[in-house]
Amino acid sequence: MASASVSSAHVTTLRRFNRYFTRRIGVLDDHYLGQDRPLSEARLLYEIGAGASLRELRTRLGLDAGYLSRMVRALEGQGLVRVTVHPADSRLRLAELTPAGRRELTEQNRRADDLAEGLLSGLSETQRERLTEAVAVAERLLRLAAITVRPVGAASPDARACLTGYAAELDGRFPEGYATTDLVPPERIAAFLVAYEEERAVGCGALCALDTGTAEIRHLWVHPDARGLGLGRRLLTELERTAAGRGHRTVRLDTHPVLREAAAMYRTGGYTEIPAYGDNPHAGHWFEKPLHH
Repeated sequence: MASASVSSAHVTTLRRFNRYFTRRIGVLDDHYLGQDRPLSEARLLYEIGAGASLRELRTRLGLDAGYLSRMVRALEGQGLVRVTVHPADSRLRLAELTPAGRRELTEQNRRADDLAEGLLSGLSETQRERLTEAVAVAERLLRLAAITVRPVGAASPDARACLTGYAAELDGRFPEGYATTDLVPPERIAAFLVAYEEERAVGCGALCALDTGTAEIRHLWVHPDARGLGLGRRLLTELERTAAGRGHRTVRLDTHPVLREAAAMYRTGGYTEIPAYGDNPHAGHWFEKPLHH
């Protein structure tokens, strides 16, 4: 959820960059990188790599099943890809590169490296560093922008999968350990949010009602693959909005002393440390924040 409306200047700048960059790297050419195929097929070869199921490829590339099947058949017809039954799951089909496909991918990667090197060669070392840093920031922000946060049932498979990952991580980080029995029971959770990146659950947070005016945030967690994007803060903000929408005036949370990065995020997010409350045996710091309706 955006915190403010998007300005036309931001939209225009992003669209201008998209037009320039897609033309500059040859996206519009049916012979991408000088090879006899469009970018879509070249990208599919890259994604298949050491092997991937068609289901995984559909999710990863966001492609329609029919369109993906047509591309795979085209690459099969050229002798670059073979499709077999997945050895671990007979319901899945596995796409793998043939020796010819691996040779073409190697050549494709060489040409792509040459293209990138050519783009960078016109810049000084300082400019290259600036561009590399800017591209890394752009990638992180675009990933964060593409993530959706949705309410789900606290006992749903995605919620339980996130909580299992949360508990396993804390069990490894807390000196006293952490068990799944330490999790808040689903029936005590008033709202549960899950963050999705390309339909994969990559973060979560729970909201519990302490009383009519106060809500508590529990089990705020981000999958290691999605860290460094700012997703933790976004989930925190979404939980605060959810609490405000339910009529709560204050939100509380606690954290373990070893989770220093979490405590730092709460402090910079407007939370004030308060005396202990509740019965969480793993808590060492307690925080509170007033909500603005």
